[in-house]
Formats: sequence, C-alpha cells, structure tokens
Amino acid sequence: MRLQTGALVARLADGPEDIARAQELRHLCFRAARGLDRIGGREADGFDDLCQHVLIEDASGRLLGGFRAMILPAHQIAGSYSAQFYDLTPISTQPGPMMELGRFCTHPEASDPDVLRLALASITRLVEGAGVTLMFGCSSFAGADPARHAEALAHLGRHHLAPAGQGPGRRGVACITLPNLAADPRRALAALPPLLRSYLTLGGWVSDHAVIDPDLDTLHVFTAVEVARIPPARARALRALVSAAAGLGQNS
Repeated sequence: MRLQTGALVARLADGPEDIARAQELRHLCFRAARGLDRIGGREADGFDDLCQHVLIEDASGRLLGGFRAMILPAHQIAGSYSAQFYDLTPISTQPGPMMELGRFCTHPEASDPDVLRLALASITRLVEGAGVTLMFGCSSFAGADPARHAEALAHLGRHHLAPAGQGPGRRGVACITLPNLAADPRRALAALPPLLRSYLTLGGWVSDHAVIDPDLDTLHVFTAVEVARIPPARARALRALVSAAAGLGQNS
C-alpha cells in the first residue's frame, strides 16, 4: 500500500527498522513530549508483532505520523489490545473480519491536516482490502483526570453510546461511568481527540465507561465503527480520498 497527498506519503512499514522508527515516534508523542520520560527511546509492546504498521512521511522521509492495525476474525477479538481493558464478548459474535486500530500519533511539530486525511485514506484502503466489517480501538484523551474531560465524556454518553447489547463490559481495571451532566456541544466537540471526532462522523459509537491509564497519563473510551452503517455520503468521500491518493502514489 502506498498513498500520497501533496508532499505526504503513507505506506506500510517494511521491516524492523521502519517499526523501530514508529516506536520512537510513539515514545516521543506519548511519553517524552508530555514530560513522562526522557527524549529518546521506544514505546513498544507484544502486539506490535501482530500488527501492520502504517507510516506517514514527508518528501524528505521524515516520519510525521502513523498507526498500527490488527486484522482478526471476530472470535479472536479477546486477543486484541483493547480486550485487556474491556470485555468484548458482546462484539465477538458479529460476522466478518474486524480491524483494531491503535497507537495513532502525529509528530508534535506536524501541523499539516493532510496527515489525518492520509491516515483516514490508509484506514479505508485496509478496510476495503480485507473486507473488514467493524473497526475498533481505544480513543485516548491526554490527561488521566476524568474531571478534565467531563464535558466531552458527558457528550459522548448522551449522543454516541453503543447500540443496546453491543457495548463492551468492564474489566478489573480503573474505570469510570461516563458522567451525566449538561455539556456545551461546541466545547465538548472541540475537546474530543481529532481522530475520535472523525470516527463519530462515520457513525461510530463508544463504551458507557472510560478507562484510566495512569502509566501514559491518559483516559480512553472503547470506540467502534460498523462499516455497513457509515453514512453513504461519508463513505463516498472516503473512497474519493483513497482514489485521489492512490492516483498520485503507486499501488501495491
């Protein structure tokens, strides 16, 4: 897979050196840039070997963003990263392959909106290539203090909860119920992570609780997008994004 928008290129990692670069960017974004660790190092775990890694680079080859994706059948969803924090049994009977997305990050100095657009195009290409029926993952808020995200979490709880019977259950980890309070819609939407906002425009839904991750000083909600329920206009826009990016790059 190779997609291009402007001066940016998205491609799959090609070997250990590329994966190491992705892990270094993750360390910078998730730990060093937020004062949790020194500059330099890698953020890695045992799921890296099970995933495809997408790199987004500029014309000089500088890594500006990326994410990882694990494609698996529904009955193996208990082996996903998200299953450490959420009981995914309600989702495990759905048909078709699923794709877990995670470790999405952009370089602190990257401000080009095409990074996110190219990421969405890459996700769409992976979905279409594998016939994925559901995308899922953990959408993270910077800062583990729930009070800091109260309005955004309340908005999610009022407008974007999982359909009845499909939401994940709780694991034995630190979690909170999404607050029930009045929230200003504009402030709440502005406080959502950009990628989560994009998922919601695709008809995505979230869990009824959030999980606190003190190690990375984040708070996250389980997020899922059912491919068949993506609004037609959004689906067409994503396909057009892929077509434009593929037309500039080389398909593989």
